[in-house]
Amino acid sequence: MTAQPEELVSPFVDTDSPAREVEAPAAAGGIAPRAGVIGLGMIGGGVAVSLEARGRIPVVHDVRGEAAADLGLALAAPTPAEVAAVSDVVLIAVVDAAQVREVLRGGDGVLAGARPGLIVALLSTLAVPEVLDVAEECRPYGVAVLDCGVTPGDQAASNGMVAMVGGDDDTVRRAMPVLSDFAKKVVHCGPLGAGMATKIARNVLTYGTWRAAHEAAELARAAGVDPRTLIEVVEDADPTGSTMFTWLRTSIDAPELATEAGPQVLHLMDKDLAAAQDLAAKSGVEVPLIDAARDHAADTLGIVVDRPAADRTERGLQTMDKVYGTGLAAHMPEERTPATAMTIDHLFGEIWSRPGLSLRDRRLVVLGATAMLGRADLIEVQVRGALINGELTEDELEEIVLQLHYYAGWGNGTAVQAGVNAALQSWQGGYVAPGESS
Repeated sequence: MTAQPEELVSPFVDTDSPAREVEAPAAAGGIAPRAGVIGLGMIGGGVAVSLEARGRIPVVHDVRGEAAADLGLALAAPTPAEVAAVSDVVLIAVVDAAQVREVLRGGDGVLAGARPGLIVALLSTLAVPEVLDVAEECRPYGVAVLDCGVTPGDQAASNGMVAMVGGDDDTVRRAMPVLSDFAKKVVHCGPLGAGMATKIARNVLTYGTWRAAHEAAELARAAGVDPRTLIEVVEDADPTGSTMFTWLRTSIDAPELATEAGPQVLHLMDKDLAAAQDLAAKSGVEVPLIDAARDHAADTLGIVVDRPAADRTERGLQTMDKVYGTGLAAHMPEERTPATAMTIDHLFGEIWSRPGLSLRDRRLVVLGATAMLGRADLIEVQVRGALINGELTEDELEEIVLQLHYYAGWGNGTAVQAGVNAALQSWQGGYVAPGESS
């Protein structure tokens, strides 16, 4: 472990009198364990303010020298090392993993001033593997790490956040006095990484519902409904937002009921989402979340479904229109050869419609494979679909043609260029559905 230079355990700046140095207290605020905060943005600054309001005066550091004084905090240290030297729990609230490592490393870093038994709590939202990497880096110094996701950030200064903590029981127990002084509720979610996983999952709910609200508002707007009316209806019908977890709670607390009700709920869910897709198609609104919700409805409800052939056919026809533009499915004959039926039911109903790759990604794969055939007509079909969907620009097509000249051979590259030119000409002249003559 790096030895502590003597100067690390002495002077701190009293932000009320910047010219005067004061001795670091044996226990900040007279309350053990002692707390330090590094990073005084909205969350870190708010955490420090909440700690100070509870009498646990934290030693703080921020790259902005004036940050502590602006927040009215009593003790500011010039380096992270000096925060660590006089703290039992150091709360790091910076932006990302790179900044966390910058705070930890070097002669002025936390680990330079650390002593065995120090606890570092990561308030920054990091990927779980990054949390584990930080813990490994701290281990040789005898420093324990907790991951501590917090929400909502705008309540940090008023002791209004929930802390989601991951780590071993003993470390959480030792840090709890500090954690409970800035959070209204501390939830020990499990071993190291569990707190961050909970925070990430919570963020997924936030951003996912934002997208759901966006698509719902676009559908409402397309039908002539003011989105504010939608907000009013939803808030009045479900003021606590409990609907979000209705099915999840049922599946956890009453699995037998979920199993019994699942097929009926799936029927209603599919019907309603199909209506949303129909409105979106007629209004020209992109609704990828609605599409995914319908595609994975059975998985959402925990139902194993053996999809009937008729469903695969319908999915295949819908996907064909997504891939090549509305109009292709309508040109499919009622009486189909086995090859045509396989194309619709399997290629489009089960392969193109899979969620693992975007349509654009699948298109690029097919363009590469088609280039090897030297078929300008087939290239034209793919490129026209890409243009209809806005997946590729003319500049990107130029780059694709150049790349394929080298990988598919010069002759095949020429065929690719011919197919691209034909698609561009067709596109610029107005859309012609596949199978129609121009």
